[in-house]
Amino acid sequence: MRVQEVKTILESMGKRPSKRLGQHFLIDERVVARQVALAHITPGEKVLEIGPGMGNLTEAILSAGAEVVAVEADSAFCGFLERRFGPRISLIHADAVKAFLPEFDKVVANLPYQISSPITFKLLELGFDMAVLMVQREFAERMVAAPGSRDYGRLSVGVHYRASCEIAFNVSKASFWPQPRVDSSVVTLTPRKPAFSVADERAFHDVTKAIFSHRRKKVMNALATDPASLSYLSGMAVPSFAGLPYAESRAEQLTPAEIGELSDAFLELVSHSKRSA
Repeated sequence: MRVQEVKTILESMGKRPSKRLGQHFLIDERVVARQVALAHITPGEKVLEIGPGMGNLTEAILSAGAEVVAVEADSAFCGFLERRFGPRISLIHADAVKAFLPEFDKVVANLPYQISSPITFKLLELGFDMAVLMVQREFAERMVAAPGSRDYGRLSVGVHYRASCEIAFNVSKASFWPQPRVDSSVVTLTPRKPAFSVADERAFHDVTKAIFSHRRKKVMNALATDPASLSYLSGMAVPSFAGLPYAESRAEQLTPAEIGELSDAFLELVSHSKRSA
């Protein structure tokens, strides 16, 4: 779709791109084709699309033979999508982060930048075969970052725990109108069984959040000060975390599996403190 076509459609809707909703419209059809090809869609599969906007990616997914479930937060675009596709798609007018998502086989979506993190974590809690997601390039680099790197953080750990993730290709900001400030990347996300076992997944994610929220601190000091970890103490005095594994390390030095080991030891220490109180 050319820029003038995008402008004409927006004018017909009496609309301008919303910065609040992160509305940047992909105008490079070659990128759309590559995204759909990466998904290896089999006719009849149910594909979830988040933030379809004007429906260019939607059309390509339909052409591959998929059943499309499209979740769109903007009421004006919902009206346009209904006129363009009618019953060819299942359209849900909702915020995808908050909405109940029906069952689906795959995800193919150009995610609005501001919901990339919460929707990624939400998707990882659901069952599906694979996802092809366009995200901000910096976000993609954080998804695949290794321990010790500048980009390694809570997102890297959470993604590694639940899925295999790869950056398939990068997309120039010139491929969008209006042009965003940064480039994008298309990533593939393939869920798998957790890469290691933990005693409690909620505790694992809370410990991960706590230590990366204070990444300049040693692990024992981060756990002693962050609300995510202190919530497990139920008002008790904060015990010494100095005896925990990796207590003297900093978050970015630990592999996801080591953070899992840390979270298990943290839970055991908290449990012992409660029994002794």
